[in-house]
Formats: sequence, C-alpha cells, structure tokens
Amino acid sequence: MHRIEVPGARIAWAFSDESGCPVVQLHGLTSSRSRDRVLDLDLGRGLSGTRLLRYDARGHGHSSGRPLPDDYRWTTLADDLLRMLDVWFPGESVHGVGPSMGTGTLLHAAVREPDRFSGFTLLLPPTAWGTRAAKADEYRRAAALVEEHGIEALIDAGRGQPLPPASVGDPDGAPHVTEALLPAVYRGAALSDLPDPERISALTQPTTVLAWVGDPAHPVSTAEALVALMPSATLQVASTPTDVHRWPAVLAADVAGRVSHVPGTR
Repeated sequence: MHRIEVPGARIAWAFSDESGCPVVQLHGLTSSRSRDRVLDLDLGRGLSGTRLLRYDARGHGHSSGRPLPDDYRWTTLADDLLRMLDVWFPGESVHGVGPSMGTGTLLHAAVREPDRFSGFTLLLPPTAWGTRAAKADEYRRAAALVEEHGIEALIDAGRGQPLPPASVGDPDGAPHVTEALLPAVYRGAALSDLPDPERISALTQPTTVLAWVGDPAHPVSTAEALVALMPSATLQVASTPTDVHRWPAVLAADVAGRVSHVPGTR
C-alpha cells in the first residue's frame, strides 16, 4: 500500500500513468476509493490516456488520521490535496473530479490556488450556505450516536431510508471510516461549508456539475447555485441509474475537451 505523509495523517494513494492530461479524483464523506466504486461513483474507471491520481482522504479508507474534528474540515482536506498535487503534478494544472466532500475539497483548493486546476467535474454537490446548518446538526447527532452506541447503531438507523432514484444503492451501509475516527470525521464535516459564493464566482475553469434528484444531502439547488456562480459551468441532472452510468463518459469528454485549458501560468 502506497502512502504519503501529511501533517497528522498518512494518505493512501494510487496512480495510473498513461501519459496525457493530469487528473485528480476525490471521494465523498465516509467513503473511499474502493467504496465509491461500489456506489458507482468512480468516474475514473476506464479513463484512458491520462495520468490519474486517486487517494483516500485522511481518516478514510486506507489513510490514517487523528480523532480531531479540525483535521476533517474541508479547508484541511484542501491542504492535503494541494500537497498531493505538489508531489504528483508540480507546476501543472490538473482536472479535478469528486463527489460531495470531494467537491468541497476541490473548490476550497481552487479558490486558494486557481491556477492549479484546468477544469472540474463536480458530482453531487452537498448542502451549502443556507441549507448547511440543518445538515451540520445531523452530522453532530451522528457523531454522538456513534460515541454512545457504536457504529452498528448508526448503520441500523440508516436502514430503510429512501435512496435517490438514480442511485445504485449501498450494499451494507457501513462507512469506510473506523469507529474511533468517525465522530471526529462527522464533526469536521459539520464545521465545513463551500467557499463564499463571491470566491467561487471567480473560478473560470470549464466545469460540469453532475447532480441527481431526491437526495436532501446533495440537493439540486446547490448544483444550480454553483452553475449560476461559475461562468463556464454546465449542469446535468440524473433521475435514473442509467443516467449515472453515463457519468464516466462525461468525465472522459470533459478531460478530452479541456487538455488545452490552462487558466494561468505556473
């Protein structure tokens, strides 16, 4: 297992080098590289002719972490992302792809260092701004439930919850985070939000935003707000699993069409 040291964690990564455009792929909260594949959210599968970096966020999957909520703020995860880009793609602009927490991480890194990114494929943007407070409360309740009753109680509480009609579902509902770290991961998410809209509106990179219907944790309203803010963004909304199965082709087309887009000189 390949890992890179960052402050407070060791990041597990995988790199596929087929020359071509540099691409970095992130995942969502309590997920991982392998779990996103099960959820059919691994858009990089089958992506050819690129240099593709995938990694597990700190505390997730095969990456280590500490039980400190601040370590899992999206701003901290953006620090990790920029460090990974320094290692793998120094001096280059990369195409960023990722769902939910991955979207938040990418946007925080991009508003800080926009020239590091040539474009984005943003999946399932999470609750943000006006819709974030209620979700943050849910995360804090989930953290307390795990501390008081264990991870199985959290999984049991999630059974029977309606799934978005476009999702392929989750075979077991188990987070890919250890029980010892999960409360801190949830509290870090509760402390997080997307960057200020004014900062996002300054991102001119070509962007595709992919959303699906019927998911309060990833409302179409956030996707629509991002597209309204970002001058070069377009939106696609899925309502069936078949629509989601087309998303890897969307990423491939995004990467192929944006190889020459470099927003600045590094």
